[in-house]
Amino acid sequence: MKKLFKLSFYTIFALTFTYGFTACSDDNNETDDTEKDKTLTAISKQYVNNTVIATYTSLADETITLYNALVELKANKTNANVKAVADSWIKTRDYWELSEAWLYGPADDFGIDPHIDTWPLDKNALESTILTNSTYIERMSAEDGDIWAGNFFEDGLLGFHGIEYIIFQNGSTKDVSKISENELIYAVAVAGDLRNQCFRLEAAWAGIDNVTAEKKAKLLAMDAKITYESTSYYYGEAMLNPGTTAFCESATDACETILEGCITIADEVGAMKIGQPYTGEDINYIESPYSYNSKVDFVGNIKSIRNAYMGGIESKRGASLSAYIQSVDPDVDTEIKNAIENAIDKIEAIPYPFALNYSSTQAGEAMKACNELGTILAKAKTVIRK
Repeated sequence: MKKLFKLSFYTIFALTFTYGFTACSDDNNETDDTEKDKTLTAISKQYVNNTVIATYTSLADETITLYNALVELKANKTNANVKAVADSWIKTRDYWELSEAWLYGPADDFGIDPHIDTWPLDKNALESTILTNSTYIERMSAEDGDIWAGNFFEDGLLGFHGIEYIIFQNGSTKDVSKISENELIYAVAVAGDLRNQCFRLEAAWAGIDNVTAEKKAKLLAMDAKITYESTSYYYGEAMLNPGTTAFCESATDACETILEGCITIADEVGAMKIGQPYTGEDINYIESPYSYNSKVDFVGNIKSIRNAYMGGIESKRGASLSAYIQSVDPDVDTEIKNAIENAIDKIEAIPYPFALNYSSTQAGEAMKACNELGTILAKAKTVIRK
């Protein structure tokens, strides 16, 4: 994603940590604190295993399907194979958007988010340089073309939107006759790099010994860093063992980190993804403009907040921030759940496609709803500190 006027997650969180915490009373009930820690630890465990890792595993698995579909299209150029690629791209894209409530950690630390999801695509460089350069085409065609492309090309020439540009036009799949051999060589290499980066996200949270042999072999071939800073801890381990690294200092800190991730993406959808085109600040800042997938992207982001807050992807719900907030301040919990659904409803009400209706009244209402969601989620942080 394009990082315009956006503080990093850790900058925002550091400011919150410095100025937002209230002092603890010396006579806090130690038993109550212990019970609270147990509850919040259970929430974090559910979040790591059944929200973050579950989503990243599905994402990584689908990138394999996308890569293989592009390899098949390159070998057998048919419209049916173009559709197979498009269908897998949309599914892969959905899993990615469902992960954006936790763009901190490896997605940020390793630069994976901008690497695979920067827009607008640099079409001029792609058309005039990459696709016409015989040396680049040869390198992308090599067995390690995926790794080479990931290491050589800059953000804006990789990831979802490079593949999208090759496969889609004006919301529809291209006829196979309009897709060149060089474009397919590029798309296969970029899809391989996208797959590699999503393997990295899964392993960075789950641990390299907890992914498939195929994923592990590729990560070892890449010599990819997947642990937190200079430690040997994977990110899931670090969150579930607060105090062992600077990633999370306490069970309360871990839950605030979850909430801050939700706030960050709510603000981004409202202020940037919808807001920049809607206000006219940047009318070219349209996410997924070739597939017309923008609204699906936005809804996926809000659903990622729902999954983080409600304790897992829909099929794996468990201990949740929602249940804890409800036990302390049920009004805040109700506000948050209503705000999540309101944001989804307002996004879905934007006329299709967003790329042609970004200045609509409904887009403005959706922007407002997402911004309000971020404000309401901030109340949960106050409840967590009680």
